Amino acid sequence: MKEFKFKINGKDYEAQVAEQDNGVLAVTLNGNTYAVEVPSLAHHAVKPVVHAAAPAAAPTAASKPAAAPAAAGSVTAPLPGTIKQILVSDGQKVKKGDTIITMEAMKMENAITAEADGTVLKVRTSVGASVNQGDVLVDFAAEAAAAPAAAPAPKAEAPKAAPAPAAAPAAAPAGSKNVEAPLPGTIKQVLVAVGQEVAAGETVVVMEAMKMENNITAEFAGKVTAVNVAVGDQVQSGQAMVVLA
Repeated sequence: MKEFKFKINGKDYEAQVAEQDNGVLAVTLNGNTYAVEVPSLAHHAVKPVVHAAAPAAAPTAASKPAAAPAAAGSVTAPLPGTIKQILVSDGQKVKKGDTIITMEAMKMENAITAEADGTVLKVRTSVGASVNQGDVLVDFAAEAAAAPAAAPAPKAEAPKAAPAPAAAPAAAPAGSKNVEAPLPGTIKQVLVAVGQEVAAGETVVVMEAMKMENNITAEFAGKVTAVNVAVGDQVQSGQAMVVLA
């Protein structure tokens, strides 16, 4: 088990992370435990956002009727949280990658995006609603993908020289403070540069984790003295991404 102590907007937090079976982490944050799925750790990666809806079996006389399933597909909550924004409405067409809902989970604002072009059939949640992992948020009909054209035969290329290994980041000077990754993920945007002044609460890095985009903010004001990540980098929980003085 790994333990972390960090501060967000002036409030102290303690977190313990223990790896479970098949890529699931048990994350305990200030006494509350959450089950967090990390696809990169699982034996078989699972895409929890958009999936084909299975037909519901007819309920028996003694059973409680199940909620109506999505007509063609559904967007589900990848982890427990609170709905902050709903950016689509019934009948709206969306493109792959469009943000359709934002939700707050583990003190981070996460963008839920469409994984394909399609149409919103029905919004099944509301702003302020608390949802559990797997709850249906939006009924979604994905458009059929066109058959890809035959790819031309690849041209032979000269072998490329292996890139030189990246140099380890320099040690942070005394008195500096790190902006660390709260969980494993991939860097999508780096919004600051060395020498830039940032304010407390300002977003410095955007990272993707568990199929959601997470805004990583500075917990304190300061001047950027080092940026240790680049777009596309894979980071681990607790890794220093930006150093402030």
